[in-house]
Amino acid sequence: RNEGIVGEGVDLTVEHLQSCRRNTLAYHLTKRLVESSWRRPGEAPKLHLFGQLKRIAQRWLKDCLRCEGDTQPAMLLYAQIADLACERITAAIDRAAQQQSASNGGRPPMIALLDPYNPAGTTATVNFTTSKELRWQTAPNRCHMNWAVCDSDWEAECCRVLESHPRVLAYVKNQGLGFEVPYRMGAAARTYIPDFIALIDDGHGADDPLHLIVEVKGYRGEDAKVKKETTETYWVPAVNGLGECGRWAFVELKDRYAMRTDVDAKLAEDFGRLIEPLVAEDDG
Repeated sequence: RNEGIVGEGVDLTVEHLQSCRRNTLAYHLTKRLVESSWRRPGEAPKLHLFGQLKRIAQRWLKDCLRCEGDTQPAMLLYAQIADLACERITAAIDRAAQQQSASNGGRPPMIALLDPYNPAGTTATVNFTTSKELRWQTAPNRCHMNWAVCDSDWEAECCRVLESHPRVLAYVKNQGLGFEVPYRMGAAARTYIPDFIALIDDGHGADDPLHLIVEVKGYRGEDAKVKKETTETYWVPAVNGLGECGRWAFVELKDRYAMRTDVDAKLAEDFGRLIEPLVAEDDG
């Protein structure tokens, strides 16, 4: 309610959004895509992409957008929400481009830029103090750090699962290591710090392990969804395409009582994808 010292007060509502047409919403969403997501700094908007992006935006509004509670599609007119929608649409386009490139035998259209001053990290110099009381004493044959500093009981459970899993060669809790994934939440630049990194024997032997980024989540807000989408769609394909840092994958564990099952499913999925080209070649 907006009310001044004198004069009648006014109740501000979003009822006027109910009269917004779907085509009008698609136009504004496409305009936001052209002006922000598909333009580099200092460049003019690529207006020739407007028609293609509008068709994609219309399909996204029809097939992907779900409004719960008292929300409604026209709330996408607000810049902050529109930026989140643009990120989802752009990520879907990038995933489709990656799949097409992989089917044609090409490299993923993602480029990883390493830090020229510190391209690779190490745990040899990790030494920090913490006030967190929840800690897990790691098994010396599975982790080269003597303690895993945990943020929740779920992470402690994850330590137990990783240490008991027969395919896990080694793991480390990402606390004080400096391992980060940059991402954007709307217009804000943020940094994602994954929970664990595990070395997995996925059939290539101990000399060529799979580097598995493990995230332990209870409640999944919009921020967690953007982190997962950024890591899976951009970071992992870019680093794998670099070919200098091993093979990487990402898994999100959401149920503490099914963590081992989730890890097994992810390993089976990755292993199946790796051997599929070999099987196809033998059949040919």
